[in-house]
Amino acid sequence: MLLSTKGRYGLKASLELAFFYGKGPLNLKSISEKYNIPESYLEQLLSKLKKSGYIDTIRGKQGGYLLAKEPKDITVGMILRALEGEITSSDCLKNDKCGEENTCVTRIIFEDIEKSINNIIDNTTLEDMIHKRKQIYKEAH
Repeated sequence: MLLSTKGRYGLKASLELAFFYGKGPLNLKSISEKYNIPESYLEQLLSKLKKSGYIDTIRGKQGGYLLAKEPKDITVGMILRALEGEITSSDCLKNDKCGEENTCVTRIIFEDIEKSINNIIDNTTLEDMIHKRKQIYKEAH
């Protein structure tokens, strides 16, 4: 499974908003420049996240984007699914029946992979990522 730029960029932008949670909105340009994401593309991603209820916007000169919920209440899985759709490790898991599902060992492995991925992304919040980010920076300096 390979995440598209939608998932990767959207998660980076969400993490940036989480890092500044409670400190006011961030403007699009600052996020765009920090992560080298084209502004128009980033705006599309943030719009999808807003429609999903994870991001709010404030208009005006001091406006910008901010999280609609606390970082502890938004999981990586929520962000990725809002941008990518359902996350799966194999197309065969999307099909209801292929006729081999009861005897196909690879399908069983793909199911285990998918369960593991979903377990990680559904149990990792933006707050957890903030703590990991701080730990990485602390260890690097």
